[in-house]
Amino acid sequence: MSRILVIPDVHLKTEMFDLAEKVDKGRYDNIVCLGDYVDDWGKGNEKELYEKTLDRVAQFASDHTDALLCYGNHDISYLYMFFESGFSLHMMSTVQKGIERLREAAGERLAIMHRIDDTLFSHAGLNRYFVDTLIPSYADEFVDPLDIDAVIACVNKMVDDINGAEYLWNDASPIWIRPQHGYNSLFKQDKYFQVIGHTPVEEPFHRDNSLSLDTFSTYSDGTPFGNARLVIVDTVEHTWEYAT
Repeated sequence: MSRILVIPDVHLKTEMFDLAEKVDKGRYDNIVCLGDYVDDWGKGNEKELYEKTLDRVAQFASDHTDALLCYGNHDISYLYMFFESGFSLHMMSTVQKGIERLREAAGERLAIMHRIDDTLFSHAGLNRYFVDTLIPSYADEFVDPLDIDAVIACVNKMVDDINGAEYLWNDASPIWIRPQHGYNSLFKQDKYFQVIGHTPVEEPFHRDNSLSLDTFSTYSDGTPFGNARLVIVDTVEHTWEYAT
């Protein structure tokens, strides 16, 4: 498998899934969603919109039985009541129930991180400090940093453990870092290509063997920030092209 259609940060924009459905299936092998399904500017009281979005994500996961989904910081925040910008107390129960439906639909396909070939998919990226310092502090036993699958398994375990969730709620974690700003060194960036969202960009931003794709975010008044185009990533060649 090498060609992946990527759906970046959703933030209540269900039309992104409609857009993905229109892409010629012959152009890609699978789909990865980068998380942040909920929350957007001024939408914290719109229960029907939250329900519609979470239902759409769960249905998408059911319809596309190989698709992989990532958690984002806005999704994790509701699981453990971790407050952040955009968090809505009014939507706590709605989001928790919606994520439970998504878990039922996707199973282990919903996780913090996924690897396809030497390409890593997560909401924000895996950095060296998290692997070298925070994972050893969290893990019950030694996790070999040279074993990328063991590293990913340890990271994915954190989401179902309140102690692990505290590690995820860290500026260096795979749901929070911002390597686009140049001060977060990604893990083994000479080997692993990382596909991430989280930080709004005007167009796909390819730098330091990473590709930032949060191009559907908006300014607070709803004006588009990015070009709102989906891309297809080649996980072997570490290249990309527009899908829409």
